[in-house]
Amino acid sequence: MTPPTPRGRLLVVDDEVELMRALCESLGEQGFEVQGLTDPVLAPDALRDGGYDVLLSDLMMPGTDGIQLLRRALEIDPNLVGIIMTGQGTIQTAVEAMKTGAFDYVLKPFRLQTILPVLDRAMEVRRLRVENLRLRAIVKELTFESPRYRIVGSSPAVRRVTQLIEKVAGTNATVLVRGPSGTGKELVARAVHGNSARRDRPLVTVNCATLQETLLESELFGHERGAFTGADRTKPGLFEVAEGGTLFIDEVAEMAPALQAKLLRVLEDGHYRRVGSTQEKHADVRVVAATNKPLEDEVRANRFREDLFFRLNVIAITLPPLRDRREDVPELVAHILRTRQVGKAPFAVDPEAMRVLCAYDWPGNIRELANVLERAQILAEGDTITVDDLPEGVAHAAGPAPAGTGAVAAAPANPDDLDDVERRHVVAVLRRHDGNKVHAAKALGISRRTLYRLIDRYRLGGVTKATDADPAPPAAG
Repeated sequence: MTPPTPRGRLLVVDDEVELMRALCESLGEQGFEVQGLTDPVLAPDALRDGGYDVLLSDLMMPGTDGIQLLRRALEIDPNLVGIIMTGQGTIQTAVEAMKTGAFDYVLKPFRLQTILPVLDRAMEVRRLRVENLRLRAIVKELTFESPRYRIVGSSPAVRRVTQLIEKVAGTNATVLVRGPSGTGKELVARAVHGNSARRDRPLVTVNCATLQETLLESELFGHERGAFTGADRTKPGLFEVAEGGTLFIDEVAEMAPALQAKLLRVLEDGHYRRVGSTQEKHADVRVVAATNKPLEDEVRANRFREDLFFRLNVIAITLPPLRDRREDVPELVAHILRTRQVGKAPFAVDPEAMRVLCAYDWPGNIRELANVLERAQILAEGDTITVDDLPEGVAHAAGPAPAGTGAVAAAPANPDDLDDVERRHVVAVLRRHDGNKVHAAKALGISRRTLYRLIDRYRLGGVTKATDADPAPPAAG
């Protein structure tokens, strides 16, 4: 009988012998293949020989620590997923672990039910990393015009997009890029052009939503001198400017019906005329069009020509909204902070802020994420972005942190108990400092913005001295 496939291969490193053995035994019973070590010095050799998926390491150990071990482990296997365990958790330690490349951070002691979902998510990350590595080995990696303007993400949706770009870039086929605003449609057009035989010729862009019909016609096809009032000289159109290259037509659904017919003719046989001219011209231009509207609905409403839709839709590349590819948010955050850095020092994101960023729905997609991170870098008090640096709407929409992951792994199971403990502690500190917010925030080890948020949340505005009555907790619901 064939033995069952293990749930994953784990290396557990902890100098507490009994804890290490108990954890290995429990995880083995859950279907994992586990090796345990009490000496962290032996871990690098084990990682080189073992082909492990996840490293589960204690933070404080004699001779080294979990962060140093994780740094060494990622040098051996960059696709390894690291989880740090500790009984001495602080935000600073969590930030350092995440900067090193830790996937998660769990406080000891913890229950088996706490660590299992963390391990399952870690195994999914490991699977995606290995799959992405495999795809890069068999498919030529896309080239981009600069480090800033590139397609970022390892999710299945992003992999499908990059594979389509790979296949279509070397052809002259017309491409229709579809997706909500802010998802990166122009990046796809740039990638198609930059990986094609036309890469040394111009890439020209035009947005149909920003120009009136007559101006858009002149912009696309050019005009002769005297063709209309103000046309004091002959002007070549973008089809001429893009000769031999690529023309990216954004928001194509906003094009007027009469202009749609002229665009269709260029796509069919390459012929067009300047405004005010009777002379035929021929364009050798590849067209990439984009829209955030469902063109099928526009066709049914007689706002878009069906024949033009079919001609544009030779190859369709659909970009998903960011809420449908949340697993890409950490990679996008790292990319944006690296390529759109505000100031001299690079910024990190603490675990709770990253949780909020991953949980938010991002109606403005990647464009909104980039704007939020730019704002956060400006507002951050140090070189680490916290929840306090994010817009209120983003933080509130994400909701409270779930129990059992990251720095809240050891939190009480009943959130009402935790709220009451937090409220009473804030009240006590405010009374001790006679309502002085600056001193109270310093004593609590939080920023004044965080303290004001807690005061508002628990309705503590009247607490100024030790004789104040204990305010009632806010009503549930």
